[in-house]
Amino acid sequence: MSLGRARSVALLGLTGIAVDVEADVTTGLPAIRLVGLADRAVNEAIDRVRSAVANSQLAFPAQRLTISLSPAALPKSGSAFDLPIAIACLAATGVVPSAPDDGTIFIGELALDGRLRPTAGILPSVLAARQLGATRVVVPSANAHEARLVSGITVKGVASVREAAQVSGADIDVVDVAPLRHPRERTGDDESSSAAPPLPDLADIIGLDAAIDALIVAAVGGHNIFMVGPPGAGKTMLASRLPGILPPLTEEHALEVATIASLVEGSRREVHLATTPPFQAPHHSLSAAGMVGGGPGIVRPGVATQAHRGVLFLDEAPEFATNVLDSLRQPLESGMLSLQRAAYSVSFPSDFQLVLAANPCPCGQASATNDVTCTCTPVQRLRYLSRLSGPLMDRVDIHLTVPRATTAIRDELTTVTTTAEARDRVLTARHVALARWGGTCNARVPGTQLRGARYKLPRPVTSSIDSALHRGGITLRGYDRALRLAWSLADLDGTTTPTTDHVGRALYLRKGILQ
Repeated sequence: MSLGRARSVALLGLTGIAVDVEADVTTGLPAIRLVGLADRAVNEAIDRVRSAVANSQLAFPAQRLTISLSPAALPKSGSAFDLPIAIACLAATGVVPSAPDDGTIFIGELALDGRLRPTAGILPSVLAARQLGATRVVVPSANAHEARLVSGITVKGVASVREAAQVSGADIDVVDVAPLRHPRERTGDDESSSAAPPLPDLADIIGLDAAIDALIVAAVGGHNIFMVGPPGAGKTMLASRLPGILPPLTEEHALEVATIASLVEGSRREVHLATTPPFQAPHHSLSAAGMVGGGPGIVRPGVATQAHRGVLFLDEAPEFATNVLDSLRQPLESGMLSLQRAAYSVSFPSDFQLVLAANPCPCGQASATNDVTCTCTPVQRLRYLSRLSGPLMDRVDIHLTVPRATTAIRDELTTVTTTAEARDRVLTARHVALARWGGTCNARVPGTQLRGARYKLPRPVTSSIDSALHRGGITLRGYDRALRLAWSLADLDGTTTPTTDHVGRALYLRKGILQ
């Protein structure tokens, strides 16, 4: 009897847990059994590993083989266990030294010819390996650049299981093989081929000065925004330009975004650190699982998590299913998504700016000027916008009407605001807010701190929102959000504290389309 061991990492959401892979070879009829609460992808690893080892001219056990993944009660999912299973089997046959190296973590999916495929979830796995005290990780060569984004741990990229065995101490020669690459990996010697595509510019939008001003306010404080306007008014153009005027991601936040991208798309494209906030614009047919995360077996992050530190834009928001929209209440309040399953629970970071867009009615032609005939009845209009629940809309800070474009735009000289100019204003105001709140933007400041002795505004300044709260026009949550909006307006104007005008403007931005 011989026993081989290797270590790997199992992911529950973005949290990694150490997994010991043991392979035990005993006398008896050839058979392979895998235990340890593995899903179908892990169970199928047996066939991949056997073919990969044999095609690499290495010895695979021809006796009774038991493979254990422990802790046994922890669900295991995905193909990243292929490589540690192969190393454990080779250790059981003596190809690899059997003494366990607890400082090395193996992660990777095997092709049948013995090469290693690009694997999803490498970045969060390496981060978890470092937290677990590992000193080295062995990953597919296609994921080596991604793994090296994590400092404080040695990364060894290997192209094949034979090379991984040599790295583990096997006395064998390595045959040079062409490493497998990402299907969507950029090719070419031109450095510009790896550069991010240019962002659309605010200067492309004319005739919507008030909407652009509201967008800048939203960027300063990290506020959510709801836009109502007829088709073609420019709602989508405004939303797509919000990431360009947001402050660039810090290195820590960029690593968070890259970690999520690695878990979602790590097997299809190479993951890099990007400073531009992410932008997600899903179709209105999206399911609740697609929004907040889910799927069979281990829960995968949804669109809300993929928009972390960026913008989530829901065009034609009333067309989304009600349960999909209401599933956003928790992340809008806490910046986190907690999903419970029978055997475990998963938390995903989901701190994003929500941008909602809607037509004024089902036909989209309703207008306050009545210069276009609308075919919808008042009941239809009310039913259409009432698909957006009150609790969800109470978490939206800015309610904006985007007017219909007219031929006057062509003739009138309008002020043009570029993305660079808007970003400079946002950065200046955001810097003031971060210094004041200790690293938190205005939209994330607790209400108790806003109403505390240090930052409490005088009663004459807050008289407008006090009256609105007394009449029931806004909730206490809405009261706090109006205060946060007033601070953003004050930061843009360069004043130390909000004035009566700032509070009034904040209340108008919050209630503008509802009056």
